[in-house]
Amino acid sequence: MASSTLLGRVSACVTSSTIRRRLPLVGAFCMLSFGLSNLYPSLSSSSSKTGSAHSLPFPPLLRSKFGASSVKTTGTIRMEGSSNTVPSIVVYVTVPNREAGKKLADSIVREKLAACVNIVPGIESVYEWEGKVQTDSEELLIIKTRQSLLDALTEHVKANHEYDVPEVIALPILGGSLQYLEWVKNNTKG
Repeated sequence: MASSTLLGRVSACVTSSTIRRRLPLVGAFCMLSFGLSNLYPSLSSSSSKTGSAHSLPFPPLLRSKFGASSVKTTGTIRMEGSSNTVPSIVVYVTVPNREAGKKLADSIVREKLAACVNIVPGIESVYEWEGKVQTDSEELLIIKTRQSLLDALTEHVKANHEYDVPEVIALPILGGSLQYLEWVKNNTKG
């Protein structure tokens, strides 16, 4: 009886240890299966825009029951998938304080250059400027808009920002809530 209990504990330890060692591998395969082609478009084939493992140059290794065909998309879309949406982006802009952020955010939304601007307080930026490393408290604007408005938005930020070189960084929105992305389309210049 004692030996079976000991064997059970050893078995549980081995299983637990094995699982802990293999979890990073599972995570790596999930990363490769679902996100690598979106992060590194050069890896995906030019004929496929799915962002799944099927678009990677080594699909037999990564195909699994978790591939794109088994993912349910109730209420969400990929940007290529709907005529009710437009290619959309998230743009980051840092500002020196709340007042400047509020003023810039208001003007961006009023001009319909974005549907929504979030103001995130309390960030700390570390950067090099004029040969010296600087550290400043700032606020971050997270701007949701159409991809086609990026140039106009960039010019608006440059014209209305107090920095000599304001940050304007755009990231693609690859998918999301259909209703929200339709709302972004309907609340920006067309």
